Amino acid sequence: MPGQGTITVPQGKTELATKLVAIDIGGTHARFAIAEVEGGRVVNLAKESTFKTAEHASLQLALQAFAEEQGEPLPRNAAIAIAGPIQGEVLKLTNNPWVIRPGLIREKLNMDRYTLVNDFGAVAHAVARCDVDHLAHLCGPERDLPAKGAITIVGPGTGLGVAYVLRTEDDYHVGETEGGHIDYAPLDSIEDAILKTLRSRFRRVSAERVVSGPGLNNIYAALAILEDRAVAPIDDKALWTSALEGADALAAAALDRFCLSLGAVAGDIALAQGASGVVIAGGLGLRLASHLPRSGFAHRFVAKGRFEHMMSDIPVKLITHPQPGLYGAAAAFAHEHNA
Repeated sequence: MPGQGTITVPQGKTELATKLVAIDIGGTHARFAIAEVEGGRVVNLAKESTFKTAEHASLQLALQAFAEEQGEPLPRNAAIAIAGPIQGEVLKLTNNPWVIRPGLIREKLNMDRYTLVNDFGAVAHAVARCDVDHLAHLCGPERDLPAKGAITIVGPGTGLGVAYVLRTEDDYHVGETEGGHIDYAPLDSIEDAILKTLRSRFRRVSAERVVSGPGLNNIYAALAILEDRAVAPIDDKALWTSALEGADALAAAALDRFCLSLGAVAGDIALAQGASGVVIAGGLGLRLASHLPRSGFAHRFVAKGRFEHMMSDIPVKLITHPQPGLYGAAAAFAHEHNA
């Protein structure tokens, strides 16, 4: 019987499964878990261990701390998802002082095989391989994601992650993009005012300036100017709590605008990628699980003029897997190494 926090797929594991260390490195935390893969799928993901990156000087030292916690030798395979680009001889993480040199991973981490993947690319692998029970329905027709074709993945968090999964008859391909940096497109007079305010602060206003964790504060400040109200500075975490609880009418209005904009951006990217399915992910996805279906998200998602009928036939899901980064990293390893 798996321990508490362990995630398995229905068929369970077998003696043929490959063990590996799944690693998800963000700006503040690094998460580790032992995973097992077989037949290109994750068949077991143990409970994760979380370490603060500020308390360890390198990935190697954090991995050693994880090994000490496990009390036994680690598998000699690793799947590493990092918050940052994965090209080049030296990888510098976003908001994290660690430096990773891919050429030294086998030696420094004592690994025989490894996979490196961008953190949102890992989420895309999770979407490609996770069970349907981890994909909650948001809007559109209540059917599963398509078995073939493109699936758009949009994830608001510290930034705005965008990727896609292209499913073929017997395989899939993950594409990591910088779609969060497309231009922000206002769709009514209130959003015109939001754009005007943001243009006074930023050289260029991207979708990420609005549809992200910090984006809510940008909307909040712009709406305060529109309402001619003086508001005290508030940190992002406190503002999100206030908005979701409805304790502050201005914060609640900012959240409504956030959901409208998320719907519009997700629809735009789905159009651009030719998607026949969409998944909302990211650090804010689960926090918005109960709010999005009651917001203007769905209306804005389909409001694409002559393509409204086509957009209304696209199922939109929310990934609810508790650790999509770790699960997706392990899935990426299985996909790359045919494990």
